[in-house]
Amino acid sequence: MTASVTRLGPADVRAAASRISPHVRRTPLTGVLRGTLPGLLLKAEHLQHGGSFKIRGAANALLGPGVRRIVTGSSGNHGIALARLAAPLGAEVTVVMAAGANPAKAALIRALGARTVTVPGDVVDREERARSLAERTGATLVPSSDHELVVAGQGTVGAEILADAPDTGTLYVPVGGGGLLAGVCLAARDHRVRIVGVEPAALPRYARSLEVGHPVLLPWADTVADGLRGRCPGEVTYPIVRDRVDSLITVDDSEITAAMTLLHRHGVRAEPTGAVALAGVLRDGARGRAVAVVSGGNGVRPPMSAVPRPRSLSNPAPYRGSPRPLPEARPRGARPGESVRARPGRDPRGDTVTTHARPTTADVTELLVAAFREALDLPECDEHSDFYELGGDSLTAFRITAHVQEALDIEVPVALLFAYPTPAELADVIEADFTDA
Repeated sequence: MTASVTRLGPADVRAAASRISPHVRRTPLTGVLRGTLPGLLLKAEHLQHGGSFKIRGAANALLGPGVRRIVTGSSGNHGIALARLAAPLGAEVTVVMAAGANPAKAALIRALGARTVTVPGDVVDREERARSLAERTGATLVPSSDHELVVAGQGTVGAEILADAPDTGTLYVPVGGGGLLAGVCLAARDHRVRIVGVEPAALPRYARSLEVGHPVLLPWADTVADGLRGRCPGEVTYPIVRDRVDSLITVDDSEITAAMTLLHRHGVRAEPTGAVALAGVLRDGARGRAVAVVSGGNGVRPPMSAVPRPRSLSNPAPYRGSPRPLPEARPRGARPGESVRARPGRDPRGDTVTTHARPTTADVTELLVAAFREALDLPECDEHSDFYELGGDSLTAFRITAHVQEALDIEVPVALLFAYPTPAELADVIEADFTDA
């Protein structure tokens, strides 16, 4: 592989920001660690739609003209982002995943309506299969990082940081394929901010490549940061990073886990990959105003040393709902005694039933509030609690909808929770399904 010269610039990031604005959140900069690390802000991309920053680049690529059949290779978050966006746009998505990919992320991709293909090997094998599948089927290949539109979309993370905190002295970015780092470098091309890329110690592909002056392919290695297992810089991303990054540092798995534990203790539900930038801050000893990107919160599996909680979010106890059975209900406008169509279902205690009743909006709302409280481990949730504002991510959404499906025996697509993020709003939609079915 040879290093190319990029055609991208800050104008491409601005264009991406305009294009994707209806589909992404402007995530906050939070100072939740200021008691431990004064001056540090976290860019909370774990609160982004789809649970990670990946939806930015995915949206910028997917919204291009004529993109209706897509193939990608992904460790999970890029696939989740594409799957979440594709259904409303009428696009078909196939996500190629390596054998070691997070199974919960794969399940969520399928639940969002996309197809997954698992291949033996690692990221290199995954990308080769994705390319060949796209060529064979005529689909559009949208790589997770090495794509101009994807890079420009990811650059909106950096643009938002510099707009919201223009006094930022150092910006720490996790590095896998390099799409996020390259995008931030584009956004900051004319800004004096110091940009630090943080790589897993087992896979310092950008540091090694910059040392020798060209992209190099590293041997396979594993890391707890499952989203950063790429072995080689991309042709699009490498020259952008080469020309703008100020420093590259590495952190080992113990440092990543320690950073994730610190985040969890302060209520930030980051996955290991999402904690890598903070691990870089702790390694680098940042001074003054700094920002670390919490890149995602999918596949969260808190270590035992994290905040005490009754159960891991990745392995919740089965939800059984309220202790009372679903009340007999009538269609809107029906009078007592009128017959209704039979509908099989489950009562909230888990017993399979076949009944002539359907749940009321109040029943479904109560069910959802309880599911929110358990999945998010937040007993104060009520019918107006917003899933995004509570720090929900894609896997938490999957658990909430699975609980409702188990209790009511109806299909509840995860995408519905993203569109109707409060129990009251979602209950109205689900109850209407019973009425219309």
